[in-house]
This record gives sequence, C-alpha cells and structure tokens, in this order.
Amino acid sequence: MNSPLRMQPMFVQALPAEPDEAMRRIRRAIATEELAGQAVAAGHVVDFKIERAKRRFWSPHLSVHVCADDSAGVDQATQSEAYCRFSPRPEIWTMFMAVYFSAGCFIFAAAIWGYVQWFMGDSPWALVVIPVCLLVIVGLHIASLIGQGFSTDQMHVLRSRWERTVELAFAPESTLHTDVHPTGAPETDVWDGTESVGSGI
Repeated sequence: MNSPLRMQPMFVQALPAEPDEAMRRIRRAIATEELAGQAVAAGHVVDFKIERAKRRFWSPHLSVHVCADDSAGVDQATQSEAYCRFSPRPEIWTMFMAVYFSAGCFIFAAAIWGYVQWFMGDSPWALVVIPVCLLVIVGLHIASLIGQGFSTDQMHVLRSRWERTVELAFAPESTLHTDVHPTGAPETDVWDGTESVGSGI
C-alpha cells in the first residue's frame, strides 16, 4: 500500500491492453473456477470482497478502476492503468461519510449561531460545538487507521486475488498451442506454461 496513513490506501498498476480489452480479459479471469464469486465487474470497475463468512466489522473491499493511460506515448496507445483503492465495506464507508457530513454541518451552523450571539452581545456558547465536532472527525480518522491495522491480513488477501486476476487475464496466448498425437490426430488448447505478466508491485 502506498500510504498507510490514508483512509483509502491505493496503488496503481499498468495493464498491457486498452481499457475495453483489459476489462474483457479481466471479466474472463474472474469468471474462472479459481476466482468465481470473489469479484464482480460493472463497466470499467471491478470489486473484490471478502467472503461473507469471513467478514469482520473492518473488513475491506478492493475497488479497481481501469482507465486509459494518458501518460503513454503514441507507441503505447493500447496501454491502460488500474487504479486500485482499498476502502471499508460500502455500508461502513457510507456511515463514515454521513458522520463527516453531519459534523461539517454542525460546525457551519455553530459558527453562524456563535457569531450571531456575539454580535447580539450574548455569550457565544454555540462555538463550543465546533471543537466537539472536530474531535469527532479526528476520532473517526483514528478509528479508520486502527481498522486498517485490524484488516491488514484481508487487504493482502484482496491484493493477491487482484494480482492473480492480472496473471490469468494477461497470460500470453502463445502458451496455448496445438500438438500432434503419434497417430496424427491434433491436440488443441494444451496449456504448457505458467508465464504471466508481472504484478507491477
């Protein structure tokens, strides 16, 4: 993970295909027996989640967004990038955002109310709400970092699944070849290797 102090750690990985082709390959990979049920795809986004039986309150999910690599040169026009971000489960993240939004609204309202109280010559006691809300925001951020610590093992699991997806999606097609039996009958689709694209870590 690039930054352990971020609420949503992320990493970026280059993919050797343009976005539509990359997603076609990724969908094919996550539909294999090995990865079936571990990820879902919609548009250019793939979500990897922990199995329901193993989920904890802080269990993360890994969201991967595949898009064009704007920094690639003309000779690399078919390249794309996968922006991979770890987040709490959607329902937990929604709760966090709701608390943040509510705290922001209370701070704004308290500031206006406190100013009006001061302007009217009263004691601006409403301003006390501001540091309380700031403490709530700081507490949530600390809680998210603690949650990341508790879910590090599952973050590694999700990342390994993504790396395996890349391996399956971009394995060289040259490893599929046609052999001939001694009788002359052809053998098709014989897998003769495990070479794969690097994970980009």
